[in-house]
Amino acid sequence: MIDRLPLPPDTHRLSAPVAWPGQARCAAMISFDFDAETMWLSRDTTNIRRPALISHGTYAAKVAIPEILAILREAGIRATFFVPGWTADNHPAVVASILEAGHEVGHHGYLHFWPEPDKPREEAEEIEMGLEALQRNFGIQPLGYRCPAGETTDRLVGLLAQYGMIYDSSFMDDIHPYVHRLDGRDSGVVELPWHWSLDDVPYTVYSLRGQRAIQTNDHVRTIWSDEFREYHRRGALFDLIMHPQAIGRPSRLRLLADFLAFAASFPGVWFATAGEIAKHVLETRRT
Repeated sequence: MIDRLPLPPDTHRLSAPVAWPGQARCAAMISFDFDAETMWLSRDTTNIRRPALISHGTYAAKVAIPEILAILREAGIRATFFVPGWTADNHPAVVASILEAGHEVGHHGYLHFWPEPDKPREEAEEIEMGLEALQRNFGIQPLGYRCPAGETTDRLVGLLAQYGMIYDSSFMDDIHPYVHRLDGRDSGVVELPWHWSLDDVPYTVYSLRGQRAIQTNDHVRTIWSDEFREYHRRGALFDLIMHPQAIGRPSRLRLLADFLAFAASFPGVWFATAGEIAKHVLETRRT
């Protein structure tokens, strides 16, 4: 019976706030999944022959990224951009502009494929190809990873530890960072939790094959603002997940700028990259 299946090991872990640097009240991780066309190719590679459809993703590289970088520069915030290897191979100049602006680039697979539990080699190859593309194009070894579309397998944490990454941002079981355990031991991989309510796609991305209501800016702003107030009160990690092809539309860019100003108006907010947060958590847990 499915209701008798055991939970994966080490899931019964107490939630615990982190002591943030400089007595900050909470941490804010501003992140972007620069999927570009892979959002539309990963589940159906024949979409490469449907240029109007995948132009959703082309917009990210062509228009959105420069606008987003300008907003982040004005706000004085360093963000984390999770980049699939395919995006690195096909939009290298745009990814280079992200790095030149001082932002972190994290791993996001190669073609944004969703891993299958019964296909371990395919899962490993997707991670390896993404790592190789980032190394070949930019000479970087990413510190961490975010799974495509919120999909993982029970092999993920072990693979990230094997490839030397120190964080993951794929799980939704907490509002505070924690260190994954494998076989009863510290894996060295910090989890930076997220949730769909803090992701722009459910509110803003539409296609005939994936129909959903497009929400107003006020709707999104209310949810994000209400969530931020509570994360701040609880001393948690506020992990905001955006996609340039979604948040990069004209009025959504204003939403982004306004929301960053709103969050910065709270006392004791530590804006940090995923790598900075993970390193701090690892150092804190050792002391």
